[in-house]
Amino acid sequence: MHSPSKGYTMKLFLLLLFGSSLFAGNINIAVAANVSYAIDELKAKFAQTNPHTKIRVTLGGSGKLTAQIKHGAPYELFMSANMRYPQALFDEGFASTKPFIYAQGALAFFSVKKRDFSRGVQLLSEKSISKIAIANPKTAPYGKAALEALQNAGILKKIESKFVYGESISQTVSYAMIAADIGIIAKSSLYSSKMSHYKKNTNWHPLNTKLYTPINQGIVILKQGKNNPEVKAFYDFILSQDAQIIFKKYGYIIQ
Repeated sequence: MHSPSKGYTMKLFLLLLFGSSLFAGNINIAVAANVSYAIDELKAKFAQTNPHTKIRVTLGGSGKLTAQIKHGAPYELFMSANMRYPQALFDEGFASTKPFIYAQGALAFFSVKKRDFSRGVQLLSEKSISKIAIANPKTAPYGKAALEALQNAGILKKIESKFVYGESISQTVSYAMIAADIGIIAKSSLYSSKMSHYKKNTNWHPLNTKLYTPINQGIVILKQGKNNPEVKAFYDFILSQDAQIIFKKYGYIIQ
C-alpha cells in the first residue's frame, strides 16, 4: 500500500511535468520598429516568470504590419507605434481587445557629426545639411509626427526636398548614420547599446514635444491570439510596472 506522502509526491511530479509542457509554446507578435531597441530586454524580463514561452518577433512599420495582419499574417499580438492602427484592427474585427496605451514615444534629432542643437528645428535649414532622414509618414507614425513637428515649426516646405525616407524608424536610424547628414528618429533608439556612445547635445537632442501630437503607442491582442493564455500573459506583462520601468529606461514617456 502506497503511503499518502508518496502518492502526493507522484501527483505533484506529474503536475509539474505535464503542466510545464502544457503551457510551453510559441507566440507570434508584431512589433513597431521603434520598440526593437527595448524588445530584447522586455523578453528577458518576461522570461523570468514565463521561462517556457518562446516569443517570435516581427518588426516593421506599423502601417505595413497592419496590412500584413489584414492579409492573414499569423500574429497573435500587435504593439503599434500609435493608436490609430490597432483601433482600426479592433473596429474591423481583427483584434479581440480594444487598444491600450503601453508607452508614449518621443522624437529626437540625431547626427553622427557634432551639431549645434541650440538652433532647434532651424538647424535643418543650414546649407551644410543636404539630406535629412525621416520615417515614411505613410507607414510609420514617427514619420507622421516628424512631418507634423516641421509643419508646426513653419519649416517643412523649406526643407522637404532634403528628405530621405526610411520604411521604418529603425531603417531611418540607419539612414541617419550612413546616408544623411541628420535624422529625426525615435528617442528610444538612442538608448540601445549600439547608440549609447553618442552624446546628448552633441550628437542628439530631443525634439520639442509641443510641436507634435503625443505618440501614444497601442497594444492589442489579435483574433488569432484570443484564446492563448501565453499571449494574455505577455499582454499583461507589457502593461505591468516591470515593463514600464524598461520603457522609461529607453526614453519613452510613461503616464
